[in-house]
Amino acid sequence: MAKLTFTILGCGSSGGVPRLGGVWGDCDPANPKNRRRRCSLLITRETTEGATRVLIDTSPDMREQLLDADVGALDGVVYTHSHADHMHGIDDLRQVVFNQRQRLPVWADPPTQEALLSRFGYAFVQPEGSPYPPILDLHTLHGPVTVPGDGGPVTLTPFRADHGSMDALGFRIGPLAYLPDAVAIPAESWPVLNGLDCWIVDALRRKPHPTHAHLDMTLGWIARARPARAVITNMHIDLDYETLRAELPAHITPAFDGMTITYDNQP
Repeated sequence: MAKLTFTILGCGSSGGVPRLGGVWGDCDPANPKNRRRRCSLLITRETTEGATRVLIDTSPDMREQLLDADVGALDGVVYTHSHADHMHGIDDLRQVVFNQRQRLPVWADPPTQEALLSRFGYAFVQPEGSPYPPILDLHTLHGPVTVPGDGGPVTLTPFRADHGSMDALGFRIGPLAYLPDAVAIPAESWPVLNGLDCWIVDALRRKPHPTHAHLDMTLGWIARARPARAVITNMHIDLDYETLRAELPAHITPAFDGMTITYDNQP
């Protein structure tokens, strides 16, 4: 049996909290839980044989996020979509590869693959004349992905969501689902959300937004999926941690950077 730990490395919107210029909005700057880096999730499966670590998205804050989590090795990276706040920390995977002395596998759907190769092709294929070898192996994400490692396999089942001008992916991992960016969930994705213990889900702000769920929309999704508990992520500067925690139902809580959700005795 295994211990499964989910670490929310970042739960902020695309510009983080505070925004540059010290813009905190309604968030109390005295509360450390209001300081939010860009969204990312670390999955760790531990057994007596070791640990398997899978990262969802490489945010621009990834270096600091992994330093805080005391993680210098990964078994795989999986992408939700191609927006910069979920992808553009990718260069810092170079040190992970140096630490492990082997290329790192990454998974993405075809549109996200296209963006990865267009923006960061040198990470996958050595450019002519460059002394730097590629560091990543790119795999197409068509269905469930199983990442092997010393702690045993971690399986992620993708489901599609509408992110306004593009699609984005969420993932089901055992008792938990993760959906950081969505404004609508198509009918075919809802069955993946059946029987959840925990759902980490997008709620950008209080007012409607063209590419993200707002708070009331997210609460409706949670009521439909009926997880035992839910965690709000991808929060903008108008969602203060304590204010939100006080008004949400007992089984729903706002995320904070470094928050962990742990399951023991997992198959």
